[in-house]
Amino acid sequence: MKYKVTHLTSAHPRHDIRIFLKMCSSLAKEGYLVNLVVADGEGDEICNEVNIFDTGEKAKGRIERMTKTVNSVYEKAKELDSDIYHLHDPELIPIGVKLKKLGKIVVFDAHEDLPKQLKSKPYLNIFFRKILPVVFGLYERFVFRKFDALIGATSSITNKLKKINSNSFTVNNYPILGELSSDLSTTWDVRANEVCYLGGIAEIRGIKQVIASLDETPNIKLNLAGRFSEKHVEEEVKSWDAWNQVNELGFINREEAAKVLGRSKAGIVTFHNYPNHVDAQPNKMFEYMSAGLPIITSNFPMWKDVVEGNNCGICVDPMDIYAIAEAINYIINNPKDAELMGINALAAIKNKYNWSVEEQALFKLYKELL
Repeated sequence: MKYKVTHLTSAHPRHDIRIFLKMCSSLAKEGYLVNLVVADGEGDEICNEVNIFDTGEKAKGRIERMTKTVNSVYEKAKELDSDIYHLHDPELIPIGVKLKKLGKIVVFDAHEDLPKQLKSKPYLNIFFRKILPVVFGLYERFVFRKFDALIGATSSITNKLKKINSNSFTVNNYPILGELSSDLSTTWDVRANEVCYLGGIAEIRGIKQVIASLDETPNIKLNLAGRFSEKHVEEEVKSWDAWNQVNELGFINREEAAKVLGRSKAGIVTFHNYPNHVDAQPNKMFEYMSAGLPIITSNFPMWKDVVEGNNCGICVDPMDIYAIAEAINYIINNPKDAELMGINALAAIKNKYNWSVEEQALFKLYKELL
């Protein structure tokens, strides 16, 4: 008998790396009948043996997404009549409560610590940044007890969840072995003097400091892949002289990302010191490592454990443009050290920080629930 599992998202893209490429695809290979419900207006499809169901046009704003889209996701979820429902967005928590009332097994996957994340949302004013984390924290304590299991994307998130629901587990967002590495890479000594930043581009993710640091790194280019989330930040940095050292790539797919990583000499992830960043394990950091790149990261304790513990990069104050520039210059000007850091990074991924380890935790949880 094939158990039917359905993953639900109202906010993520259908081919999201954690939801689709890792979790759903792994479960399908393991023999589950896997559905993924999305809301992007791109229609239904089958990919990687995962049945993707589209509930309709992408929401025009947050309010519509949290009302109309959530309702349509719930209706499709009921229609699919599955054994396990796996939720990936906080706005879907009320759906989880309804599905529990129907006697279903419900899992909530906390990609982020939302109360902490709300403290740094740029679209919230100071009042709401203070009150909403408290309100949502209380809501979590009330609702999460009702669910069959909770998943945290990091151990720090799981530790918080366990205080609410003892059936909480960590499934880290580590990279898939080999996906971004180096049959597309060039040998170290012929790589260009380039570093890279891949992912969402925002002020709190340190983009202004990274670009400003290029004034102190002559003849070094930044490969910048992703979309700006704030128009005013985009306009500001593009007016700087340092922007002349940026290769703006826009949004790129996974194959293109592998090529960018394969020609760069370091990956940068210097997020600002916000509560949700300090305890996070940014996916991009591990993806850089999986491509055999040295990494330049913020000097948060959890991040330093990875970087310094594996001798695979340099940790800096994310607000200090001179420290960022010094780290970039060191990696470019010390190729033997940089190449060794990259070798150490890839070894750490192969030995510990990879999806093949994490999917086993997911399989074990599902078997216990069914």
